[in-house]
Amino acid sequence: MKKNILFIILLLVVLSLPIAVLADNPYAGGDVQDPTAGSSVTVGGIVHAAEKTALLIASGVVVILWVVTGLLFLMAQGAPDKLNAAKKALFAAVAGTVLVIVAGSAIALISNAFNIPVPSSGS
Repeated sequence: MKKNILFIILLLVVLSLPIAVLADNPYAGGDVQDPTAGSSVTVGGIVHAAEKTALLIASGVVVILWVVTGLLFLMAQGAPDKLNAAKKALFAAVAGTVLVIVAGSAIALISNAFNIPVPSSGS
């Protein structure tokens, strides 16, 4: 029971780290010029940002799937029913990885096929 509580607490801490990291705004101090200052919002820019965000979230889910799969194999200790659950999780992790790769490739392929400009993230 204590291991489950510890696992849940550690999982919550790990999942909250990106929020803490992304909370800092380096442009708030005025020392660095904001590269988005004066830029206009376009539909293409919003779609591109949504694509990047969706792929980022999906990649994070795949990483979590791989970690959980590894833990399931470690905790199986030769028990056939636990090994079957770990094998199913491995199949899900591989399928998720393939889907994320295919989705990223499909986005790039469609963007290139229809000459959709990708908004620049720099200057």
